Amino acid sequence: MANSPQSKKRARHNEARFQINKARRSRIRTFLRKVEEAIASGDKEASVAALRAAQPEMMRGVTKGVYHKNTVARKISRLSSRVKALG
Repeated sequence: MANSPQSKKRARHNEARFQINKARRSRIRTFLRKVEEAIASGDKEASVAALRAAQPEMMRGVTKGVYHKNTVARKISRLSSRVKALG
């Protein structure tokens, strides 16, 4: 357990950041699920629209430190190649 005032503050700060990051990850996963569902349905227009909506959200996760930039780049690349294959 935290004893010093600074360590108590760090514990509070870590919990607050954890909640924010958890919400951000959940939001990104929702966007990814919409892209996956659009790809599964075979609708190219919906897939392209869902991917365009998901990309800035994923990159925002990178700038906020939730995901590593290479991880997001890899996911976007794989999704875009799957969307491109629909046509």
